[in-house]
Amino acid sequence: MSIARVYTVQPDVLRGTVVTIEADISRGLHAFSVVGLAGKAVDEAKDRVGSAIKHCGLTSPKSKNQKVVISLSPADLKKEGPLFDLPIAIAYLLAAEEIKTDAVKRALVGELGLDGTLRPVRGILNSVASALNAGFNEIIVPAENACEAALIDGIAIRPAHNLREVIDHIAPEEISSYSLPQQPITTIADGWYESSVTLEDIKGQESAKRGLIIAAAGRHNVILVGPPGTGKTMLARALRSLLPPLSREEALAVTAIHSLVNNDFTVSTRPPFRSPHHTASHTSLVGGGAHPRPGEITLAHHGVLFMDEFAEFERRSLDALRQPLEDKVVTISRVQGTAEFPANFLLVAALNPYRGSEDGTTDLARAMQETYNQKISGPILDRIDLWLEVPHVPYETLTTLTKETGETEHARAQILTARRRQNERLASIAKTTNADMSARDIENSIVLNSAVIDLLKISSARLNLSPRSYHRLIKVARTIADLEDSDTVETSHVLEALQYRVSL
Repeated sequence: MSIARVYTVQPDVLRGTVVTIEADISRGLHAFSVVGLAGKAVDEAKDRVGSAIKHCGLTSPKSKNQKVVISLSPADLKKEGPLFDLPIAIAYLLAAEEIKTDAVKRALVGELGLDGTLRPVRGILNSVASALNAGFNEIIVPAENACEAALIDGIAIRPAHNLREVIDHIAPEEISSYSLPQQPITTIADGWYESSVTLEDIKGQESAKRGLIIAAAGRHNVILVGPPGTGKTMLARALRSLLPPLSREEALAVTAIHSLVNNDFTVSTRPPFRSPHHTASHTSLVGGGAHPRPGEITLAHHGVLFMDEFAEFERRSLDALRQPLEDKVVTISRVQGTAEFPANFLLVAALNPYRGSEDGTTDLARAMQETYNQKISGPILDRIDLWLEVPHVPYETLTTLTKETGETEHARAQILTARRRQNERLASIAKTTNADMSARDIENSIVLNSAVIDLLKISSARLNLSPRSYHRLIKVARTIADLEDSDTVETSHVLEALQYRVSL
């Protein structure tokens, strides 16, 4: 008997790691051990593998007096999940000389049922992408993962239903002529998200609606402030229908993240919308754990993170938003290692400025400051571009039976025009929206006339704007100009942008 060697790929949020699985069999009392920093699910694979092999008509390792050692390398990488079942089974059968294999360089991924059926696993997209980058010619995956796996072009995707099909496929042609079919390339469903709430459903709040259009056009962060029942949550959900579909690259990045968490995540170009409850733990929101895993802010990558009752979240959770809002990534450091997760999201925060009953004031900023006693830190508010007040709607407006039509379609057309202008202007610096621009990008991409510069100087001094707020003001003004299909930023655009800033 000789050492058998097969390959699999363990996925991570950003990439996958190729894992070499070696099997060695020697004489002695029966033992089946898995070495290489294997997690509980991997260590339990020996029982699933033994039963699956038996039900495929081959000799189970449990029926022989032999010592089986399965080695997973690199040995210092924590191995987790049931995806190692299939490659461990094939490695054992090769080492035991129960089967033979051809010379194709392939990877295998899949969980085995006791009867030998292949079950879906998480993170298949990153596994396939990493296998392609590592030079593999094909990868065998569970049939239920095939559509997601086939989003990656350049490597043969072979969906299998059970262990027996895999054995017949990898055997040399003189032994078996059976071949698993190759999965065709998967196309991504395109189109706008049709939310259950649209702009037409919201009566009044015209200023807030205008602010949402600006936010969707330039991907600017928003805070909605108003008494309870005025439509803050409806406005946030209406934003879903205003966000343009993702590009294929963005959709693949979103799918790769969600694939690690949800087996049933639907692949589409719709931006994700995450709405964690204000009682969510710090780790579930930001990410973490002994072996760092992504949180809600990473699951909202390329989409919207809606935080209702913003001031009711933990103070440290709110402060943890500083890095992702600025750098579009979040870094999680633990004793076991450090991970950097993508977190390029549009923040939509909503809060009621009163913890108790309303006192009749119209200065919602001051009411919020007094009620929550600076629970929301200045650096966080400094990173929010648009402060939108959502006051009570007059009863005359609420009782109006007529309903606006075409409001959402008109807003979408404006947003698409603005996004197209931004893509053309920022293509040379590999940016797509105004919110992504750095201070240097602003200097190189936006030309301001003397009147606009003077207005910016006066308003910055009066509002005591920080350098960050100053640059964010310019970016919002540039987005307003894009919505109006203007090549230059005018004073009217800056004045409108100033309406959405608040001084606390």
